[in-house]
Amino acid sequence: MEYVILAVVIAVIAIGAIAGLVVGGRRKKQLPPQAGAPVITKPAEPKAVPTAEAEAEAEAEAKVEPEAEPGAPSVVEPVEAAETVAEVELPEAAEAAPAIEIPEPTAGRLVRLRSRLSRSQNSLGKGLLTLLSRERLDEDTWEEIEETLLTADVGVAPTQELVDKLRTRVKVLGTRTPDELRGLLREELVALIGVDADRSLKTAKHEAGRPAVVLVVGVNGVGKTTTSGKLGRVLVADGRKVVLGAADTFRAAAADQLQTWGERVGARTVRGPEGGDPASVAFDAVKEGIAEQADTVLIDTAGRLHTKTGLMDELGKVKRVVEKHGPVDEVLLVLDATTGQNGLVQARVFAEVVDITGIVLTKLDGTAKGGIVVAVQRELGVPVKLIGLGEGADDLAPFEPGAFVDALIGD
Repeated sequence: MEYVILAVVIAVIAIGAIAGLVVGGRRKKQLPPQAGAPVITKPAEPKAVPTAEAEAEAEAEAKVEPEAEPGAPSVVEPVEAAETVAEVELPEAAEAAPAIEIPEPTAGRLVRLRSRLSRSQNSLGKGLLTLLSRERLDEDTWEEIEETLLTADVGVAPTQELVDKLRTRVKVLGTRTPDELRGLLREELVALIGVDADRSLKTAKHEAGRPAVVLVVGVNGVGKTTTSGKLGRVLVADGRKVVLGAADTFRAAAADQLQTWGERVGARTVRGPEGGDPASVAFDAVKEGIAEQADTVLIDTAGRLHTKTGLMDELGKVKRVVEKHGPVDEVLLVLDATTGQNGLVQARVFAEVVDITGIVLTKLDGTAKGGIVVAVQRELGVPVKLIGLGEGADDLAPFEPGAFVDALIGD
């Protein structure tokens, strides 16, 4: 009997253990769905109640990796901002290119620059007025007047001519008030410089459509390339479409310098390899001017010593090659006004090689004497067409005899 009771107890215990195992297994199988249930139900709640905040949170969670910290979205925003900045900076970089300048009009430019002639005014204009204002004009005074004119580089023959005329007119005038003397001196100086010469620049396009060709020549060191750049501005200011030819192939910086001048006013520059044939560059410049239907082709030639026969012959070659397109309209000789009589020697040699049509006098704003204008015109029989009165971009002015004399003698 005892064995039967023991067997029943063992059976009950076994059945209970088996039932416990079955219940535990069922609970273990249900755990994964219970842990994952919130993930499924949470997205369902915003769908039921769509709000702007919920959409923003969902969008942020999509961008942020599961292990990212809450501040992670701030990393994304700077990247987008950087791309936006780059897009904005592109047009700013384009605007950083040199803006095309609008040069000052050439009309009346010499009047605006009259203060630059102050030193020449002191040595010539005011000096003459002081001498002529003396109560008694004896021979010593007239000799001082002659000396003043010669010192101002007027030249021997023009000086004698002016003194003779002043002597005659002072005798006829009798009494001499300051205003009368100034008027008398002005008339004679203007007549000495000459008002009948054609000082206009032939820079207009020909009827056949071929551009006018301007050749700029001169010795080393007169500021020829700078003058060529300023002359390009003068032509643009007068409404010309300009092509620049950098035919100075011997000086490395010359072409770069001329190109910079051209870019400032929107003029194209034709250049060749360093040490190349200058005649070829000049020829290509005119060819390009024809293709672009330009009004004027301005060719800057290499500076050369007037004593070097080979270099001067090469200048003649440049002119002949350019003339295969048609005649050269202007040959402008650049002279440094401070060189005085030495500049006249240079001018004579250049005039023998090329037919000079006009003079450009530079550096008249310093210690130069204004009388060189008279001397160089008498020496060459060629008018002064432009004068340089400073280092500024617009300090090159068309020469006007009346305005020039007014600047010399003052108010």
